[in-house]
This record gives sequence, structure tokens and C-alpha cells, in this order.
Amino acid sequence: MKTAQIESFFATLQAANPMPVTELEYTSVFELLAAVLLSAQATDVGVNKATRKLFPVAGTPQKILDLGLEGLENDIKTIGLYRSKAKHLMETCRILVEQHGGLVPRTREALEALPGVGRKTANVVLNSAFGEPTMAVDTHIFRLGNRTGLAPGKTPLEVEQKLLKRIPSKYLVDAHHWLILHGRYVCQARKPLCGQCAVAAFCDFKPKTSASTH
Repeated sequence: MKTAQIESFFATLQAANPMPVTELEYTSVFELLAAVLLSAQATDVGVNKATRKLFPVAGTPQKILDLGLEGLENDIKTIGLYRSKAKHLMETCRILVEQHGGLVPRTREALEALPGVGRKTANVVLNSAFGEPTMAVDTHIFRLGNRTGLAPGKTPLEVEQKLLKRIPSKYLVDAHHWLILHGRYVCQARKPLCGQCAVAAFCDFKPKTSASTH
């Protein structure tokens, strides 16, 4: 994808959705961190269903610690891998209370030091909560980076670094959300809906057919 096409690609996505937001529901930075941690290999819809019950009663690190591991497991057991996620979240809450005064840290290093928080989760929190121009490369963004020619790479980190270099700075803060939503609803894994795609003209993917399986 050429530089001029990248500008048009994001201008088109921006025009269609000027204020994109994550589909995870949260009302604080901590709730966002917890929701992202719980969302690994789970759908946002499934996570939201569980956190709608959890957050009103335990929306802070201390309240989750007060809930206890069994109580937390009980509240999130509809989410896949809930036992290991409950353990990670519990340990993360302990570190937040003991080392960060119950607040979510604003640096990548401190975020990645939390159990269950990898580079991708740290990037989501830095971007969605603190407005930093980071790029959390999930399966959708990895696929899009390669399929469209926007940022081809063999690893999520390679795709992330290329996206940060190639996306014009004015689009960077929102780019993560546009790409995830586009990958989730239009540029789907098995059958990309090229016929319904607003940015098909700027994309390298061939053949552009709604029945394609490439």
C-alpha cells in the first residue's frame, strides 16, 4: 500500500466513524485494564456480560481483593479460561494496591510487570485510557496489516512497528479502534466482505470478492 493510499484509507475510516471507541464497557482506567485482561481469547460481548455484574460491586483493585479468589471466579466463570484470569487479576490488584496506591500505572514497563498483562494489553490501556498513540496488534490487526499491504509482518511486533511508522500521526490515536472494528465486521478472516468495504480501493488484497477465502 502506497503512502498516499494510507492517507485515503484512514481518512475514509475516520469519515465513517469520527469517534471510535473500544467495544469493552468500562467506567474507569482500572475497569478498562481488568476488562482487557479478561478479554484474551474471549469476545468483548462475553466479557461485558460478566463485568456488568462484577464492576458495580467490585470496580477497584481493593474491592476485588475483598471479593476473594472464589468470589471473583464465580463472577467471571462465563468467560473462557476464567480460573487463570481470576488468578492473574487478583495478583494484579494486589500489586496495584501495594505498589501503585491502587492506581493503574501510566508506563509500559509498569503495566507489563502486572500478571496477565502483555504488550498488547498494555498498548490498549495506554491508548484507550491515556490517549497515547500505541498500536495493540490482535488477530484482526495482524490480519489487516498483512492482507491490505498496510503493514506486512511475520510477527505482531513487526506489524505494530510498521503501523506506527506508516500511519500518519493525526490518525494514530484512533487507528487501533478503526482497524479492529474493520477487521471484526468487514475484513473478516474467512470471508472478507470486499463488496461492502469502504476502503477496498486502497487495499492490496486480490482477488476482491466477497466469496474469497484468502
